[in-house]
Amino acid sequence: MKLIDTHTHLYLPAFRNDRDEMIGRSAGRGVVRLLMPNIDIHSVEPMLKAAEEYRGICLPMMGLHPTSVGDDYTDQLDRMEKILPQHAFIAVGEIGIDLYWDKSRFAEQVAAFRRQLDLAVKSGLPVVVHSRNSIDEVLSVMEEYTASGLRGVLHAFSAGLSYAEKAVSMGLFLGIGGPLTYKNSRLGDICREIGPRHIILETDSPYLAPVPYRGKRNESSYIPIINKKLAEVLGMSEEETASITFENSCRLFNLLPYD
Repeated sequence: MKLIDTHTHLYLPAFRNDRDEMIGRSAGRGVVRLLMPNIDIHSVEPMLKAAEEYRGICLPMMGLHPTSVGDDYTDQLDRMEKILPQHAFIAVGEIGIDLYWDKSRFAEQVAAFRRQLDLAVKSGLPVVVHSRNSIDEVLSVMEEYTASGLRGVLHAFSAGLSYAEKAVSMGLFLGIGGPLTYKNSRLGDICREIGPRHIILETDSPYLAPVPYRGKRNESSYIPIINKKLAEVLGMSEEETASITFENSCRLFNLLPYD
């Protein structure tokens, strides 16, 4: 049974003391690829270092996280666009709009989002999209790209069924992680309605750990817990949901089959 963590910030200091061990635990539990979204220009170097050290396992993306959009965002994007062709990035991400922490930068976040969507289309790469408290705004912008062939995932999906259906109709995947295991989560119902062909698995580690690790550091070795819960809510075997979400991830990110 092979699994992919499609969203982990394993290059952050939270993993400084046991990164090797964590990646070993993940591999031992069948999590064979760990996909790394970028945060800002300062996280590029540690992310690429991890990609080099764990070649073929840890795969990098390039993008400016919406909460990192500040006065220097155009300069950061200029630099990122120059770096993009220099490495084998698998996606443009993590990008999007965040209206949870700070609404004062909304116009700048939208501008940065559009610029990075344009970059993804130009580069033929999928996008990994952050939409915390901003699902209406994110989908409104992305609708402008429906004829462009843009592909992507709504990371850490937490909106309602109508939004899930709209996203799927636009050809987007839903990134499902630890919150699926939380008590009173609506994600199980949404996954049943949407079906496994539109779902990929993620941790967002070190954040959003699943039960029974909620409140502690998350890590990629917990992907099997999320897969088990997904299988439970869908009435499928863990092998079936692992196979389908693995194939979904490979297709979205243009990953070669894992031998």
